[in-house]
Amino acid sequence: MIIANYIAYVLTIIGCLNWGLVGIFDFNLVSWICMGYRNGWAIAIYVLIMLAAIWLIISPIISRGMLDLGCQYKKEQEKNSK
Repeated sequence: MIIANYIAYVLTIIGCLNWGLVGIFDFNLVSWICMGYRNGWAIAIYVLIMLAAIWLIISPIISRGMLDLGCQYKKEQEKNSK
């Protein structure tokens, strides 16, 4: 689940950067990379980014209100070693 959260974060950041580029410079990075706005690769990237955003919304609900990034385990180890 930790790996899924990190992947979701990266994909969501890519989506945010793409929308920022569209808003500021009218440049769509995904369509530029895929050489077209409505081809299969571009649609697949947009769907992956959408699923990542949905996962970041649902994941804290599944894990009792916290988004698990593995940091809690390190904090517990530090407390136990002192």
